[in-house]
Amino acid sequence: MTRLIIADAHVGHAGADADEMARLVGRAADAGFAELIYLGDAFQYLIGMAKFWTPAVRTVLAEWDRVRRRSVTIGLIEGNRDFFLDEPELAQHVDWAGREHDFTAGGRSYRIVHGDRVNLRDLQYRFWSAVSKSRPARLWARLLPASLAVAIVSHMEARLAATNRKYRYRKPVRDLERTAREAWAGGVDTLLWGHFHTGWVTRQGDRLAMVVPAWMETRGCLSVADDGSWQWLSSRLEPQELPATAPEGPEGGA
Repeated sequence: MTRLIIADAHVGHAGADADEMARLVGRAADAGFAELIYLGDAFQYLIGMAKFWTPAVRTVLAEWDRVRRRSVTIGLIEGNRDFFLDEPELAQHVDWAGREHDFTAGGRSYRIVHGDRVNLRDLQYRFWSAVSKSRPARLWARLLPASLAVAIVSHMEARLAATNRKYRYRKPVRDLERTAREAWAGGVDTLLWGHFHTGWVTRQGDRLAMVVPAWMETRGCLSVADDGSWQWLSSRLEPQELPATAPEGPEGGA
């Protein structure tokens, strides 16, 4: 199974990005990719109830439905901007969703996880994540009137579109290295994160851990072939060099 991994697309950030993503999905199906995996934060916000879905979300979901009819699998890793991905309304449009996903290709064990929980020192974010994705929060989201739900998401997207470009990221390298060692010790050969938007790689022998650069900035994605090898592809699915790591600012991720 040939997989295409798309990190941090944040669709809804710019006016035409939903159409760009839909074209990429269709192009991947035409090229023979069997599975598309979103490594968290596929949209500015993705909430599992349909009343929260903006036109950008619906545009991409329609293309997911189209390629799934062609036997392409769609998988979602939960990112920090993703909520209640197991809700039935969203589950109709994807094949699986979860915080972590393992697969094997060419005898190599891959693990993919968004990465927002890597930094154990970021207690404020960990608390916010626990509260915002809790059962009471899910119940509150279900009870919201549809008109209010749309207004809330539109407001959030407008604020994020105005502020996202100001973010730069300093990776918690010690936490990334620790997490990589733990995964390798557990039998994982290749560990992939998103969340931090710019690339970063560490190795131990033939084992690898890597932050996949964000589609939002690069319009690129990572393919994993049946033999376990990987390569960076452009929006037209043409092989390219992996983008260089950008200068970093305050520690974190969007």
